[in-house]
Amino acid sequence: MSTAEILDRPQAAAGARPKFVPRRIVIEPVTPVIGAEISGIDLTRPLDAETVDEIRAAIRDWRVVFFRDQQLSNDQLKAFGRHLGPLTPAHPISEGLDDHPEIWERAADEYRERRRSDETRAVGRRPPRDYKGWHIDITFVANPNRYSILYGTEIPAFGGDTLFANLVAAYEGLSPAIRTLADGLKAVHQTSAYDGGGGERRLRKDGRKPGPFASLHPLVRVHPETGERVLFFNAGTVSHFEGLKEREGAFLIDLLYTEITRPEYQARFRWRPNSLVVWDNAAVSHAGPIDYAHFDLPRVVRRITVAGDLPQGVDGFRSQPLEGELFNVLG
Repeated sequence: MSTAEILDRPQAAAGARPKFVPRRIVIEPVTPVIGAEISGIDLTRPLDAETVDEIRAAIRDWRVVFFRDQQLSNDQLKAFGRHLGPLTPAHPISEGLDDHPEIWERAADEYRERRRSDETRAVGRRPPRDYKGWHIDITFVANPNRYSILYGTEIPAFGGDTLFANLVAAYEGLSPAIRTLADGLKAVHQTSAYDGGGGERRLRKDGRKPGPFASLHPLVRVHPETGERVLFFNAGTVSHFEGLKEREGAFLIDLLYTEITRPEYQARFRWRPNSLVVWDNAAVSHAGPIDYAHFDLPRVVRRITVAGDLPQGVDGFRSQPLEGELFNVLG
């Protein structure tokens, strides 16, 4: 289908598209708007093309899907990810595991330490707003990943949940006048000026520069598979909007953050050991672990990301790098 055909396609409500009927997997929706559990499948075994197609369709329809009781090695985790496309390095800034550069391991202690660091910084060096961790993955590069895959390796008995929000529903929930405004805007996404940066950063093990990064993205992107319009807004990386005054942009950032985090657009996932989550990074914002400040139990997850392309706006504009390299692919 051509770009023109996608852009001219009528926009249906986020929950109104007909859902496919699976034959190889079992799908149990979590909410009417976002999220579904998939069962009847063992991800440690090779997957045939029809099963992969059904998983892709489930992600398309429900934005984020959850698998339980999948005891995966690092190699099996990567093998599953490659069914959805080529893998990227773990992160453009942070290093992956020594033996698995595609895998980014995160522990809840890191979030706690970052919060303590923010609270002890001098006035003027603290993040200007607290957006509770809501974000789209890696939008400071011009080609953020298409899918994110998160696997729980060390999970507490309670606490450490993750929230997911449907950014198609968030766009459709805006008034027509605000949608029209958003359709024509471009936002600068960048690595935070409050990340302790400054000075020369050492090259990564793969020889690539770890930033700084900045990119210009359409505020509303056309979904690369469905043609839906997506509120491609990342409170954690948007610094300003092209053509808006600073005070106007600040009000708009707060407004959009309030919209994308409305409870009716969300699904909440309670982790168990060996749970696997896959979401469409082109249409989903997420936050987690949302309550790390209130529990001190170990929580460790491992993430891989599937390569994406340059987001496209309603007017055909393609995202552009302003500083730093594109997100590369390992295969």
